[in-house]
Amino acid sequence: MKTPAKLPVIIWAISDGRAGIEAQAIGLAEAVAREARAQGGEATIEVKRVSWTGRIGRLPWWLNLLPRRWLTPESQINGPWPNLWIAAGRATLPLSIRAKRWSGGKTFVVQIQDPRVPPQMFDLVIPPKHDRLSGDNILPITGSPHRVTATRLASEYEVFKAQLDDLPRPRVAVLLGGKSKAFDLPVERAAQMAHQIQIPLEQDGGSLLMTFSRRTPEPARALLTARLRHLPGMIWDGEGPNPYFAFLAAADYILVTEDSTNMATEAASTGKPVFILKMEGSSLKFRIFHEELERQGAARPYGGAYHGWSYEPVDETGRAAREVLARMRGETVVKEVAVETEVAATPEPVAASAPQSAAAPKATRKPRTKAATPGAAKPAQPKPGARRKPKAQ
Repeated sequence: MKTPAKLPVIIWAISDGRAGIEAQAIGLAEAVAREARAQGGEATIEVKRVSWTGRIGRLPWWLNLLPRRWLTPESQINGPWPNLWIAAGRATLPLSIRAKRWSGGKTFVVQIQDPRVPPQMFDLVIPPKHDRLSGDNILPITGSPHRVTATRLASEYEVFKAQLDDLPRPRVAVLLGGKSKAFDLPVERAAQMAHQIQIPLEQDGGSLLMTFSRRTPEPARALLTARLRHLPGMIWDGEGPNPYFAFLAAADYILVTEDSTNMATEAASTGKPVFILKMEGSSLKFRIFHEELERQGAARPYGGAYHGWSYEPVDETGRAAREVLARMRGETVVKEVAVETEVAATPEPVAASAPQSAAAPKATRKPRTKAATPGAAKPAQPKPGARRKPKAQ
């Protein structure tokens, strides 16, 4: 008797098209497709970029009552509906919370990042661990899903092989972010950063592979380029093909500014030593994230010198993909316990702890401790002459 053929998995990867957000949705979709094929199934991916007419996209999700009416024609959010809906970003929320109803229950809906809406509105939510969100339908992961694989790194390296092959070692990839809510890169800090990068490279006789993000302030970009362009290597100026993945493939060491979850997670997936570059500003969430990478042996703060170590490449995207497929089949899944991270000074990297079985009945966050105030209410005192109730024997 023949085994019935498995139905193909149609996957939609949905975002507003911003590079960092879209990469998370596509990265998880590609990982699910690889896993489905490895298990003998089929999978196809459709990338959807949603945009809204007028100012509708700025409305809270609960005020956007008829979301498909306000989408631009290019968004193409119409049936036939996929088996798997993977969405990332605030712009997708009004659609994601209705996708299952639109599909008549056919579509399994996954929302990446903390949606900041009741997670029960989705089949699965995949936030970063540093958001400290837990629940039955929540899978916290280290960092964010991404598109880095050994195959992709090798193929991207081939594109830039002629420019990279003869560069002296050690080759140091420097991945620079920029201004965000928590961090900034003023010229003073950029000058210190240039000095920290330049000195050990000149001493070791290595080469530099540097790339900027769209958030890198222009004064910082100009200063770093001027100070470091005499070194062997490449500094990508944004023109022509992007060598980002080729840099990851070629590097012996990777330096990442502390403002980017995506770049640090992608760097940690290579198995190469990752150093975190300090910026101006601070963030508890990012500190928790970096300490999680340190515990897994992937990253350390940059101290002005390059040194090597080994660790198991961080593959949270693959773990999330296996979880998605298991849940689509209705299988019982073993989840990691959401560990509340204590903020330490600089913990030594250790091996990642083994997963444990746990399930929380509701989505919960770590409560904030409130300090007692001088005007805080005191316990009620019995009135004079009032009778006290006798204690239960």
